[in-house]
Amino acid sequence: MDRYQRQMMLPEIGTAGQQKLADARVLVVGAGGLGATLLPQLVGAGVGFIRLCDDDQVALHNLHRQTLFTMQDIGHGKAARAQQALLQRNPEVQIEVVPRAIGASDLPHLLADIDLVIDAADNFAVTYQLSDACLATQIPLISASVLGRQGYVGGFCGSVPSYRAVFPRLPTSAANCNTAGVMGPAVATLGAMQAQMALSALLQLQPSPLGSVINCDFINWHFRAFRFDGAEEPEHAVPFIDEPLLTADDCIIELRGEEEAPVSVANNVMRILPQAIADWQPPQDRRIVLVCASGIRAAQAASELAERGFTRLAMLAARRP
Repeated sequence: MDRYQRQMMLPEIGTAGQQKLADARVLVVGAGGLGATLLPQLVGAGVGFIRLCDDDQVALHNLHRQTLFTMQDIGHGKAARAQQALLQRNPEVQIEVVPRAIGASDLPHLLADIDLVIDAADNFAVTYQLSDACLATQIPLISASVLGRQGYVGGFCGSVPSYRAVFPRLPTSAANCNTAGVMGPAVATLGAMQAQMALSALLQLQPSPLGSVINCDFINWHFRAFRFDGAEEPEHAVPFIDEPLLTADDCIIELRGEEEAPVSVANNVMRILPQAIADWQPPQDRRIVLVCASGIRAAQAASELAERGFTRLAMLAARRP
């Protein structure tokens, strides 16, 4: 136990707490900027099992913030290279790699033996899918997002309300670090805070990080925390689904033009641009599945249709080819 001596000295951890961490099973979605900091922290603390999901490859422009990787990793899968780097840090832990994009249809299997989920994908469509699945299974979810020099981290689900209860409306912009930029230390700070929240939740320390959101503004140097233990779940949440959950009876609406998406998610789609949704008369007896690239246009169309009384709705953020 010499490896963990300094944290086991803490009276709230000790031998019993260290055993809790060794027995813990954590799902981490995302091995990028947030993961580059939080994953070494989890491994260093002795979290016994990590299931790591990421379908991306390391690129040169990642390295300023994804400090888990080196020049030699460029062009290789992030999940496998992260596994390699982490086991060099602590060979006592077990890291299972899932090197593909995951969606709602994958989550029942991925969550079956998991104690806690960490959302490090920084993709709101993934966040809502994880939150819906964690709410249904009462598994805690630690989620964070960073853009520019601002971000947040929070603990959801488990014994507290879900991400949807706090953020019932989807964002109106699909801006992310690929399109709007981000500073590495801001990402690292939020990743470290995710790790601290995760460890505190696994150790059941009080007060619990679950039910808390911390907003971090590194522009004006403001840090604001609030609790949402009493937040109510939305009554008619429109779920995100993925392609395996489509059915033959679905009315699939492709919101992208042919130039943007010459091939859609199925053969039997209707192409209706977002500005034409207001004039479209949907079928009353079929589920309407709204498809776009990020989920932004699908969410806006879903909101418009919901206001017109249509409740059998779903959204699909199309995966990259």
